[in-house]
Amino acid sequence: MRAFVINDYAHPSKIPATANFPEPKAGKGQVLVDVYSAGLNYFDILQSQGKYQVQPPRPFVLGNEFAGKISADSPIPDGCPFRPGDRVFGGGQGAYAEKVAVPWQNLVPLPDNMSYDQGAGLYVTWPTSYEALVGRAELKAGEWVLVTASAGGVGIAAVQLAKALGAKVIAAAGSQEKLDISIRYGGADHGVNYSKEGWQKEVLKLTGGKGVDVVYDPVGLIRDSLKCIAWKGRAIVVGFAAGTIEKLPLNLVLLKNISIVGIHWGAYTKFEPARVPVVWRSLLDLFSSGRAKPIVYPETFPLERLADGLVALEKRKTWGKVIVHVRDPESSQARAKL
Repeated sequence: MRAFVINDYAHPSKIPATANFPEPKAGKGQVLVDVYSAGLNYFDILQSQGKYQVQPPRPFVLGNEFAGKISADSPIPDGCPFRPGDRVFGGGQGAYAEKVAVPWQNLVPLPDNMSYDQGAGLYVTWPTSYEALVGRAELKAGEWVLVTASAGGVGIAAVQLAKALGAKVIAAAGSQEKLDISIRYGGADHGVNYSKEGWQKEVLKLTGGKGVDVVYDPVGLIRDSLKCIAWKGRAIVVGFAAGTIEKLPLNLVLLKNISIVGIHWGAYTKFEPARVPVVWRSLLDLFSSGRAKPIVYPETFPLERLADGLVALEKRKTWGKVIVHVRDPESSQARAKL
């Protein structure tokens, strides 16, 4: 099968797609999925170089988020609700390939009103943002939320979710184009360009001098955001897309009476599995009601140009969720009932 295989650690730009990698075999409790579309994530770039906290034994297929359908030749384990041909989205190592083997519990039915492209970016991005805001920050209606990298995959999801939860949202990004996207597609109330010195003063002005109640940060801007966080504010550590793990002045944490909380959604299946279906029920309700909608970057990439997509993501040239087409894009759209 066609796949993006890591034999030796290297930057994705140095690795070509493979045309004849062996198809996976389903293990106990697993099903086979024909992958139509897959979602690109920043951690893929780290994993291909051996720098991520989860490193499968080599050789391995890169990628973790996908949408497709249960393969015609897939085994169906006891208790599995899916049948061959069912449209699904999910997560599991090996998404950048024509077929992936995953535990059936890692799959969610793809809503009828969503394409494979939209579904391919749901499994990591949306529950991360939802649990960060609801489970960790305990966001309340009427509160102020600052979302950094607000036009990115997790960022634009966080903007939409915060609005759906009744918050007032300040989008923060490094260009006016990305702020416009955050407002147009995400529904943000305001935009602030954090490439400009003193941007925190604008945040304070927008909030009437109070500061924001919640900071959602996938970049590594927690330290800078502490200048505009409110009393009893909550700052959520989502990731470090800027490449540097921050060192924080804990005296400000004490003086401002604030909380610094992390979100590691991938560990919930191990430490808090009962929470996972609760989050998905809430998200699917938001999708079906139209209060939230996956935003896909207009340029999609074929599997053979996956590296170009990851480089564009790394250089922050994209917005929304970047998607790679693994199978015929026309087929991947055809069965979505839009």
